[in-house]
Amino acid sequence: MKQLLLLLFFLPLLASAQLREDFTDGNFTTNPAWAGDAPSFQVTAQQLQSNGPAVTGTGLQLSTPCQASTGTVWEFWANLKLATSSGNLADVWLMASQTDLKNSNNSGYFVRLGGTDDEVSLFRKDSTRAAVLVIDGLNGTLASITNNLVRVRVTRTTANRWTLERDLTGGRTFVTEAAQPIDATYQRSAAMGVSLVYSAANNRNFYFDDFAVTDATAPLLLRAVPLDSRQVNVAFNETVAPASATTLANYRLQSGAGPTAAQVLSNNPAVVRLTFATDFATGNAVEVRNMADLFGNVAAGPLTAAFAGPPVAPQVGDLVITEIFADETPQVSLPLSEYIEIYNRSATKVISLNGVRLGKGGTTTVAMLPDTARLLPGQYAIVCGSTRVLQFAGYGKVYGPTNFPSLSNGSDQLVLRARDGRTLFEVTYSDSWYRDARKKEGGWSLEMIDTNNYCAGAENWTVSTDPIGGTPARANSVRAVNPDAKAPALLRAVALNATTVRVYFSEKLDSTAAATLSRYALTPATAITRAAPVAPDFRQVDLTLATPLTASRPLTLAVQTATDCAGNASGPLQSATFALPEAAVSGDVVINELLFNPRVGAVRFVEIINRSNKFISLQGWQFLRGRVNGNATATQLTSGPLVLGPGQLLAFTPNVASVQAQYPTSHDPANLIEVGALPTFADVDTVRLLDGRDVKLDQLPYSKSLHLSLLATQEGVSLERIRASGPSTGSNFHSAAGTVGYATPGRPNSQAQDELGGNQELTVTPEIFTPDDDGQQDFATLNFHLDQAGYAASVTVYDALGRLTRRLVRNETLPTNGFVQWDGVDDRGRKAAVGYYILLVELFRPSGGEKREYKKTVVLGARF
Repeated sequence: MKQLLLLLFFLPLLASAQLREDFTDGNFTTNPAWAGDAPSFQVTAQQLQSNGPAVTGTGLQLSTPCQASTGTVWEFWANLKLATSSGNLADVWLMASQTDLKNSNNSGYFVRLGGTDDEVSLFRKDSTRAAVLVIDGLNGTLASITNNLVRVRVTRTTANRWTLERDLTGGRTFVTEAAQPIDATYQRSAAMGVSLVYSAANNRNFYFDDFAVTDATAPLLLRAVPLDSRQVNVAFNETVAPASATTLANYRLQSGAGPTAAQVLSNNPAVVRLTFATDFATGNAVEVRNMADLFGNVAAGPLTAAFAGPPVAPQVGDLVITEIFADETPQVSLPLSEYIEIYNRSATKVISLNGVRLGKGGTTTVAMLPDTARLLPGQYAIVCGSTRVLQFAGYGKVYGPTNFPSLSNGSDQLVLRARDGRTLFEVTYSDSWYRDARKKEGGWSLEMIDTNNYCAGAENWTVSTDPIGGTPARANSVRAVNPDAKAPALLRAVALNATTVRVYFSEKLDSTAAATLSRYALTPATAITRAAPVAPDFRQVDLTLATPLTASRPLTLAVQTATDCAGNASGPLQSATFALPEAAVSGDVVINELLFNPRVGAVRFVEIINRSNKFISLQGWQFLRGRVNGNATATQLTSGPLVLGPGQLLAFTPNVASVQAQYPTSHDPANLIEVGALPTFADVDTVRLLDGRDVKLDQLPYSKSLHLSLLATQEGVSLERIRASGPSTGSNFHSAAGTVGYATPGRPNSQAQDELGGNQELTVTPEIFTPDDDGQQDFATLNFHLDQAGYAASVTVYDALGRLTRRLVRNETLPTNGFVQWDGVDDRGRKAAVGYYILLVELFRPSGGEKREYKKTVVLGARF
């Protein structure tokens, strides 16, 4: 029975329907016009009836144009005079992207009548994919085998909340399905209509009537997106009427400026492009009035949308790397692909990534970000390899430039540069930054802690705590306030050549402030003509001198103030002495301390000392481990400029942070140098020191037997040179003192002794010693100063009763100056008893037959 006139009487809302079809005119070709499988439909008794071929599996469709989308009510009447099933059902499309509803690329929303569960349900279709259930109707709703009468009403609010209602009598006493989900997937529509599939006996058993689509809501302004300095796109929630959309008087900025042009986009009629005569300010808001949709609903306004200024090229501090995923295996949850995360720190700027390049230190190959790429204020994006973009598509914004650099698991330097080549951001990461042995093995990202402290290194990075292993394209899991309140320190100065001096600082500098000449002064007075901060990390400054330097003639650099990247300014800094270096000869630089057996989880180090009066360049020098099975392993000390001054010492290790943690009170950070690796020294081995021309300068044969035998463990205990001028033999090395933590990397040795003084032939110091490895009188030293060369000696220790305790030297040839040490241990490796001891020294000259004998007393004591 026809009910439309009565419905209009009871429902004033339908009086403004944007589409209405009751088939009272006896056709479906006009007012409105339906198209599709038209020969397979007919109007019977003012209702649309199917009339397709009596062939099982036949699918039919019929549609009519309709652009209603949000803030809309759809209503229709239907009767399926058949038993519904998976092969006998009808889909009523509310929104469709194609007029051909059977097109596999069609997308939108439809109500399904029937199906396997004999229900009324709402579905979403995503192009070629299977339909997605949005509202699952009650099973068995359409249970009749001959008469499934139903009236359906679907409502979509402007907030994209969906409601599905039905009346199984065909009237208007609707029952609402419980679920009312939010789904905003599709905002545009081209058509609505019906599509059906049936078996042969049911080709004429589908009836439809009373289609009504009502949009009674005015358009909403969703957002404003700037395109450049004078154009902005304003987007609405639905298609807007061209007449109101192109009326210039309907728009203005809050500053009062109006557009010079307004154009509805042909590919998206819900977006209007506005053009203004002057550039936008940093912060803007557009106001829209009297905007109408296609159905006559008018938003009087003002509708307001704020937007930042136009996309601009990033400046230093705007664009930073906040996450590094260098080691993807073993997998935790993230894709098995390396990535970095970039972040727009600005609260107001839209950053254009046009021309921004990602590269690694020391390489010329870079990954160029797309010309159209941009980041909104506070927005993150993933950057990965071009073939890996789909793996990260579900995480957020992602860019996949070609030449994405391969990230080293151990350590690497990453640099972001602007289109003009300026350094925007630099980070040199290391796997020590994980601070977690398990996570260091892979599958977890490194995250920046405080994005306001973006200049910092290890102290502002740590491993992710997110359960999936990282936080790509979203705020970091470890984020916290972690400011830099420390001013930079001057580490050293190195002469690169006769007219260039490189100055090293403890952290990244403000490059503009670092270029100020008045901050630097040399003594003796030498004019400085230029100060150039060194990219990309700006921890160094190159000074150009007006007059050339003389080799090994020292100068002192004073820095009045230094300002770091975070703005912390120092007062006058400690001065640094440097000189133009010259070549070393054998014995100028020697091995001063060796840690060959570190504690579990710790690292080795080798320390060297300059015994000469020269300034010596270490560039290209190597540590060489003694040959094993015909092979030798080498470590380069530095590929860059590094100069060792007279009396200066430096310790080299593959992990400075680990050494600092192992020896927190006995290291000097200014004298610790990180190298790629060190040879794996054995318990009995030889360490050689070679210069850049592979000339051997020193070698130390050692064994674990050189350690004090009274130690509870030798792990983590270094061997220290006793006398700097002494030979590189085991007799001139001793275990580092326990009171300093068993090593002194980068600091004077705990067991160092002054050189022999005076004219006495034989002396013993100290007269009382306590071999407890506390760094105080740990061993007795017999110093000798002989009147001529050619002596051989035997040195034997006896106790007070004349019993043999230890043979220290047996018939060994002596230099004219030297020493012999006794550590308080007897010939059986046990600590000798407390008491008096005699050192019997027998000297003889084989060439002349001369023989001398001396006795020296020493006391072995103990601390109480």
